Amino acid sequence: MLEAHPLPEGRPLLLRRALALTGLTVGWNVVEGVVAVTAALAAGSVALLGFGVDSFVESTSGGVMLWRLLAERHARNTEAVERLDRRAHQLIGLSLFLLAGFIAVDAVTTLRGSEEVKPSLVGILLTSLSLGVMVWLARAKRCTAVALGSRAMEADAFQTTACWWLSLITLVGIGLNAAFGWWWADPVAALGMTFFLVKEGREAWRGEDCCA
Repeated sequence: MLEAHPLPEGRPLLLRRALALTGLTVGWNVVEGVVAVTAALAAGSVALLGFGVDSFVESTSGGVMLWRLLAERHARNTEAVERLDRRAHQLIGLSLFLLAGFIAVDAVTTLRGSEEVKPSLVGILLTSLSLGVMVWLARAKRCTAVALGSRAMEADAFQTTACWWLSLITLVGIGLNAAFGWWWADPVAALGMTFFLVKEGREAWRGEDCCA
C-alpha cells in the first residue's frame, strides 16, 4: 500500500485552473459537436460525423475529469487521489475505443455503398477554427497535468490533442471533396482516424504515457 501524504498547499489553485480548463473544453465541444453533426447529416459526411461524435466523446472525457477533480476536493491524501486518477484514466481510454469502432463501421458502409458526399463549407470553417482552439487547450491542460501529477489529466490532454488531429484529418478529407469532388476522400479520412484512436485508447487504458 502506498504511504499517505498530505496534499500540497498550492494544489487547490491548480485544481481550480484544471476545473476551468475542463469546463471550457466541455462547453466548446458540446457546441462543436452539435454544429458538426448537423452539418455532417446535411452533407452525408462520415469524417465530419466522426469529428462531431468525437466532440461529444471529448465532452464525456471532460465530464469524467470534472468528476475526478471535484472528488479530489474531498480526498484526504494522495493515495485516495491516485485511486480516483486510475479509474478516470481507464474511462477516458474506453471512450476512445468506442469512438474508433463507430467511425470504422460508418466509413466502411459509406465506401461500400459508394454514397456521394456533399461539400460542407460549415465543416471546413468549423474544423479550421477547432485547430486553434484544441492546440491551446491541449497545451494548457498538459502543463496543468504535470503540475498536478495527474495521469488522468494527461490522458484528457491527449484526448484534446486527438481532437486537434481529428480536426486536421477531417479538414483534409472534406477539403479534398470540396476542391476536387473526391467524395471517397471523406470516408478514407474517417478510416484514418481509427488506427490513431485505438492505439492511444490502448495506451490510456494501460496507464501509459499517451501524451509523449
